[in-house]
Amino acid sequence: MQTSWEPAHSDALREYLAKGLPYSEIARRINAAFNTDYTRNATIGRARRMGLAGLAENSRPRKLRKPGLLPFRKMRKHRAAKPRLVPQRPVLKRAAALKLRCVGIEPRHLSLIELKARDCRYPYGGDKDGEAITFCGHPRQEDSSYCAAHFHLTRKVESAPERSAIKVLLRLVEAA
Repeated sequence: MQTSWEPAHSDALREYLAKGLPYSEIARRINAAFNTDYTRNATIGRARRMGLAGLAENSRPRKLRKPGLLPFRKMRKHRAAKPRLVPQRPVLKRAAALKLRCVGIEPRHLSLIELKARDCRYPYGGDKDGEAITFCGHPRQEDSSYCAAHFHLTRKVESAPERSAIKVLLRLVEAA
């Protein structure tokens, strides 16, 4: 790779630029005449450093395009510049929060300290800042933290095939 240009090479570059040759052809001719290996980009860089870069820029004929058509990049920028008209959606009012604590049982409203080992731990309150949290306190179901009413309130209702599949999976896990 040639790193510095000899004065004879620079003179040849100046001469070929004056003739209006493209940079790739100039590099090819200089390489053939002086046994060098300049690239097209090297000739462009040298011409710019010499202040001659503008002489051969118009030497190549440009492709003509149909009027009104924009190249893809310009078309994308053109589209991005236009604001999109998005249909406005109506502003909906937020519905009131649902209260799921509507089972047919009156909670005992026990604090955490008052709860015994067999009491239902379904919470009440605490929705507002500073509101105390209390618990149901009725006798809970076996293998659950909740009484029968709250147990069904907190569980997703499953069909019979789903329940049987879960039990089978549990049996497989226990067997392993």
